[in-house]
Amino acid sequence: MNPQLDTSDDDVCGKRWPLAPRTRIREHYGYRTYADFGIAFRLHRFLYALCWTGADRPSAVFDRAVAWLLEAKVLLPGLSVLERAVARVRTRANARQHRLLIEAVTPDQRARLDDLVEVPEGVRQSPLDRLRDGPYIQSGREISRALARLAEIHAITSELPSTDQLPPGKVSALARFVVAAKAQAVARLPPDRRAATLLAFIHTLEASAGDDVIDLFDAVTTSMFAQAATASKEARLRSLRDLDAAALRLRDAAIIVLDPETPDEEVRAAIFHLISSDALAAAAERVGTLAEPHDDTYFTELRKHPRKIAYTPALLAGLDLGAAPAGRSLLEAVEYLRVVHSGRKRSGPVPTAFAPKAWQGQLKTADGSLDMTGYRLCVLDGLRRAIRRRDVFPVRSLRYADPRKGLLSGAAWEAARPAICRTVGVSASADEELGRLSRRLDLAYRETARRVPVNTAVAIVNTPVGPDLSVEHLEKFEEPPSLVALRIAVDARLPRLDLPELILEMHARTGFADLFTHASEGSARAEDIATSVCAVLVAEATNTGFEPLVRLDAPALRRSRLSWVKQNFLRAETLTIANAALVSAQNAVPLARRWGGGEVASADGLRFVVPVRTIHSGPNPRYFGQERGITWYNLASDQFTGLNAVTVPGTLRDSLNLLAVVLEQETELQPTQLTKLPFVSCHPASACGFRWFEASARLRLNSAFHLVQPIEKGMIYRRFSISPWRRRPN
Repeated sequence: MNPQLDTSDDDVCGKRWPLAPRTRIREHYGYRTYADFGIAFRLHRFLYALCWTGADRPSAVFDRAVAWLLEAKVLLPGLSVLERAVARVRTRANARQHRLLIEAVTPDQRARLDDLVEVPEGVRQSPLDRLRDGPYIQSGREISRALARLAEIHAITSELPSTDQLPPGKVSALARFVVAAKAQAVARLPPDRRAATLLAFIHTLEASAGDDVIDLFDAVTTSMFAQAATASKEARLRSLRDLDAAALRLRDAAIIVLDPETPDEEVRAAIFHLISSDALAAAAERVGTLAEPHDDTYFTELRKHPRKIAYTPALLAGLDLGAAPAGRSLLEAVEYLRVVHSGRKRSGPVPTAFAPKAWQGQLKTADGSLDMTGYRLCVLDGLRRAIRRRDVFPVRSLRYADPRKGLLSGAAWEAARPAICRTVGVSASADEELGRLSRRLDLAYRETARRVPVNTAVAIVNTPVGPDLSVEHLEKFEEPPSLVALRIAVDARLPRLDLPELILEMHARTGFADLFTHASEGSARAEDIATSVCAVLVAEATNTGFEPLVRLDAPALRRSRLSWVKQNFLRAETLTIANAALVSAQNAVPLARRWGGGEVASADGLRFVVPVRTIHSGPNPRYFGQERGITWYNLASDQFTGLNAVTVPGTLRDSLNLLAVVLEQETELQPTQLTKLPFVSCHPASACGFRWFEASARLRLNSAFHLVQPIEKGMIYRRFSISPWRRRPN
């Protein structure tokens, strides 16, 4: 711009540039300055609502402040001015949070909270470390141990004040620090912050421990019912030979009965001449025994091991359950079993309205009395299915809570409406917001309808449910010879080196290993810690253990040093910080900047079979066969760097974990476009359900945020559901 105006940087930034033209330009276009009356107050109010209702990191809050100023047509102030404003608002919101948490805590309750991080005499770990160590294996005994852990946590929380007066997101964010930190680091916090943090953690842990019990219960009961179904099929197959032999004998008798040439008075004599009466009676009895309905065989297999459900009384007593209208009949059955297990008597008939038709015959014995084993099995099966549908839910839960819990109504909603609408950036008027969305939807439909006739890749096909859109796959571009030659030349220039050498060189270039700090948050006195950290990373990444890396002549590679580094330096927060450093270093490479600017990211997963019994694995015969496995769900940028990853039990739908992967990444890259996703819907809100409300404020940092769905061959889409999706050029 300077050459066009015949000016220099000194002219633009110095005193020689007149102020009057700038003022006239600002007034002409309606812009204001940050120092104008009311601007700072409105911005601080917006940021305070954002910090109070969410747990965004400072960079995200800063970006929201910039977006608010641009939308309000306010000239951006200096960088440090805005940084100080964000820091002051965050500090004030955090101080208020700590004050509200501890204002009702008595000195005795504070002492009990402090005892959580103290190691008792004669014990090797603190109560905090013991309580946050959840279940691992899948068994009925593990359910009993998980219930005992839940009861111990409940005994602590029952004597502490509630945290319901604070936003759940703020309480969860405060509790996450205790989940990852060592007990010693928590003990060194200032007294008020330590008490507030431990109070938030123990209440969050109560809900998390209840979810662990439900996860374990679902896995154990699902396995038990699946094993019974498999055993009934195998028993049926084993009995086919005896059934066939008995059926053939009865067939021979039936042929004589149906033979018209055999007189009626001689039928019995003819049958007994061919088959003795004892053999015929045995065949009839065998057919009656083996030809029982499939459900009877299934229930017989279930009843063979009643000790597998010995945890039922403790489970029903330990879980505080609520129910939606569809689950109230089952909750009545749960209450009935609680009364029976406690030894009391309950008046009135036994609740059976919840039982499906297939289970009705298993609830009573031959004399008409209640079959308690069948009734327990029916309740457990119904409870497992109802919790999955959220017809029945724990009162205190993070993952299985009442889906209606987050909805406000009446005066509570009217009071919270302005702050919530301001946070997510929508209008407080429903009619206005629906009108805006309707116009966007109408425009998208019209654009799609206009392009369909001229788009040869789109066709209208007839399906059993009606006409649908079919999108053909994109044609593959053949690689030019120059690209093949370039790949060969690059491969020839790549150095041949071992993985440890590569890790050490990356540390020399980026210094990422220095970001692994000791759990005590102090500087380590040992020398050459970076080498030990790199060695532990190699051992963990290759799953080989320390043995191939141990060297007695190198102090940094001795087994004791590696074990010490693994226990004290490798934590979730240090791995996150080190990964952010690597992403930042890659972003500074010019070649990586040519690949992409970090605005596009790919979310996909890798599936692994887990050879051990663990609660964190799940079944899926398609991918894991008869074993169990996990899905490593990863978010990678267009610069070929990993931004974030989570472990998903089994093969849960990707949309359930999409927001967690995108929003919890802590690198300097902020992707606004996601691609390579399984087809979920035309809008992120449909993919993410109710969590879209929680995340929309953060995704709206960039109004260009959208999902990109790759077009696959033969994929049939529902009517016009692809209109908002963009097709990327190949």
